Amino acid sequence: MDHRFYAIQTTAGHENKVRSLIQRKIESDPRPAEERHIRQALVPTQEVVEIKNGKKVNVERKIFPGYVLVEMVMTQETLHQINGIQGVIKFVGHERLPQPLRPEEVNRLLGIADEVEDSAPKEEIPFLVGQAVAITEGPFTDFNGTVEEVMADKGKVRVSVSLFGRPTSVELDYLQLKGY
Repeated sequence: MDHRFYAIQTTAGHENKVRSLIQRKIESDPRPAEERHIRQALVPTQEVVEIKNGKKVNVERKIFPGYVLVEMVMTQETLHQINGIQGVIKFVGHERLPQPLRPEEVNRLLGIADEVEDSAPKEEIPFLVGQAVAITEGPFTDFNGTVEEVMADKGKVRVSVSLFGRPTSVELDYLQLKGY
């Protein structure tokens, strides 16, 4: 049996529900685990840091919202089983024959999931180069400026502010800024 990963498009926001319904089908299969046509269902996620109420909060975010990955053997039976699950829209690929994900895509996706568990959550900085911002904390409080550079690895933003009529670059923590 050739188990491959397939992507399934689901109703938005129902990825975990679809995953758990597929998991129930797998667990209710009377065959031994190595003989089952459907092995597992995954919703690839990663942990990111967001700002909520001015505080950094770790949040788990779906890498591909609206999609679930299923490792299975493609047969008419498994195709029918998966398509019959509430919340499943369709398999990704050709209408009659869903396309399996390439092994390198799967390794990259699973590698992202493994890497996120091992490393610190990725900082997500909500500012773009060229965006107008107001400085809310520090020595430049109440100054306005323009984002010149976003340094996600440091959690810093370089902002150009006008000091004595001249543009000056200031490196600030992104928590010290408010966007317009």
